[in-house]
Amino acid sequence: MSLAKRIIPCLDVKDGQTVKGTNFVNLRQAGDPVELGRAYSEQGADELVFLDITASHEGRKTFASMVERVAATLSIPFTVGGGINELADVDRMLSAGADKVSINSAALRRPELIDEIANHYGSQVCVVAIDARQEENGEWQCYINGGRVPVGKSLFDWAREAQERGAGEILFTSMNHDGVKTGFANEALRQLADNLTIPIIASGGAGTMEHFRDAFKLGHVDAALAASVFHFGEISIPELKRYLQAENISIRI
Repeated sequence: MSLAKRIIPCLDVKDGQTVKGTNFVNLRQAGDPVELGRAYSEQGADELVFLDITASHEGRKTFASMVERVAATLSIPFTVGGGINELADVDRMLSAGADKVSINSAALRRPELIDEIANHYGSQVCVVAIDARQEENGEWQCYINGGRVPVGKSLFDWAREAQERGAGEILFTSMNHDGVKTGFANEALRQLADNLTIPIIASGGAGTMEHFRDAFKLGHVDAALAASVFHFGEISIPELKRYLQAENISIRI
């Protein structure tokens, strides 16, 4: 029996509100993070991810008070990201109720942060999020600051380095697919999943229940993350899980 696949709603939070955009721009409001978190926990989501999407760009810390309010409503694992640059930030988030932290821009700027978190708290606490865009030459390039700044590093090289430094999971968002709802970047996901030993979380592109199926069957991922299809009621988590079970995908109902 393989490990159960996970369905993970994502709260992208800006100015205290959940927002969702397309290709990382044109954000629209999607509701109160506390209420959404509670609803997803009750609906049977396997985990919840909370990303303060402008913290790194604005050079500030994620708001611990909001994290505390969301965490208080949850009975599922909770990952928090945004503006985490040092161990003291990890401490604040774990104290506020997070189970894991997601690091992205800070890890690319200073990769030793991955080693520090893994050594201090264990790899299971450290999720390395990677925002990457497939450029015209076919190469996948990593970006920081909410997809604003390319860093000249390949997705696959960086993911391997993150694993070697102690990351417990890779959360890969395809910027090309983000919010477009045409399916996940399954070829890139499969390359990651087949070449790494840690879990891969797919992000960017969910539009239908079939897209989740394909991420698991074609992309070989361990978890699939989505935002707008859940926030705006296009797909219900219980219905999605029943569909995946019927497609012979191991999933917790």
